[in-house]
Amino acid sequence: MVASVTKRTEADADLERRMGAVVQANAEPLLYFLLRLTRGQRELAEDLLQETMLRAWRRLDELPDDASVVRRWLFTVARHLVIDWSRARTARPPEVYAVDLTWVQAPDQPVDGLVDRFALRDALHRLTPEHRAVLVELYYAGRSVAEVAARAGIPEGTVRSRAFYALRAARGFLGGDGSFW
Repeated sequence: MVASVTKRTEADADLERRMGAVVQANAEPLLYFLLRLTRGQRELAEDLLQETMLRAWRRLDELPDDASVVRRWLFTVARHLVIDWSRARTARPPEVYAVDLTWVQAPDQPVDGLVDRFALRDALHRLTPEHRAVLVELYYAGRSVAEVAARAGIPEGTVRSRAFYALRAARGFLGGDGSFW
């Protein structure tokens, strides 16, 4: 039993030495070949190189001893892997990744809200008192146009007109497009 374990270990060591020689002799030229075929996509070329070497490892017993034949076989396997990758890529629809917006501060951040409130307060102070009163009643108090008209003693059309012109002026103060900056 000890002899069989020793024999298996020697055989494994011989295979590892042979595979090391194959990798040493062919990895760099094969990587450059794959880089050309993948148009410079280094990670893809390295993955394909690894798959090529894995296939060589699986068939190491079947490979001839002639280094030039092994190299041709490796380059053929690598080229076929690139072809398979290319076909698979065109057969599947492209993957769509959502844009990662986790790095953007949410608008409910206390500092952003404070800045927004100051900008809005400044814009409201720049309005005429009549326009400001209509906006405060409509948007802050949550009253309807009819309620604002009754409280101010003016027609509903006047409330709507003042609200329209007040919002337009406030947008101009805040940046033209409604943004604060």
